[in-house]
Amino acid sequence: MGILEGKRILVTGVLTDSSIAFHVARLAQEQGATVVLTGYGRLSLVERIAKRLPETPPVLELDVTDDEQLGTLAARVGEHVDGLDGVVHSIGFTPQDALGGNFLNTEWSDVATAMHTSTFSLKSLTTSLMPLMKNGGSVVALDFDNSVSYPIYDWMGVAKSALTSTARYLARYVGDQSIRVNLVSAGPLSTMAARSIPGFAELAKHWPERAPLGWDVSDPEPAAKAVVALLSDWFPATTGEIVHVDGGFHSTGA
Repeated sequence: MGILEGKRILVTGVLTDSSIAFHVARLAQEQGATVVLTGYGRLSLVERIAKRLPETPPVLELDVTDDEQLGTLAARVGEHVDGLDGVVHSIGFTPQDALGGNFLNTEWSDVATAMHTSTFSLKSLTTSLMPLMKNGGSVVALDFDNSVSYPIYDWMGVAKSALTSTARYLARYVGDQSIRVNLVSAGPLSTMAARSIPGFAELAKHWPERAPLGWDVSDPEPAAKAVVALLSDWFPATTGEIVHVDGGFHSTGA
């Protein structure tokens, strides 16, 4: 019996089989969960990737900045499962003008897009699905260490800082419904989203050099395992927490 036996989990952000979200979905199924996926824009690609999972899950369209889609999400998910025990927020987007060292010149419209998609969506996704979480559950979002600034990461770093705070406040306000909200702060991984960041390779090269346990930018499974653990019942009294999965990089100095 797996640690997610009988649980119903919604996973966002599966775009390729190199994504953390894909490996979360795979491990969740292997641990006994029923999985539902959401995708944005390129649904045919998500559906094709979904067939590489142990069991092919349903794929629902979701633009987390679209109030109409959010408003119907619970009903659409409810056509496939009779409730939810877990939600994985693996969503982030920042316009190119908000990355790559352009911090001082970025327009508010681009910052607003980054904040809406990458940060506010944690709250809107969770509240949209709360009607399906009548018995409580676990919300896990993917984060990136934001205790310091990084070159090129710019406004996405600000959005991740805001995501951290959003998770804490969300944990405060949904705790009375037995819903836990936690973050997994993964080290840099060579996903499609990461490769779209200008200078990503230069940023990522420091992790294998400094992380006490080392760091493999091509291996999303350690982060996915942490997400699955937080989705399980093994963390019943943990909320508002950040679990770092970065080989210990965040704990080291120069």
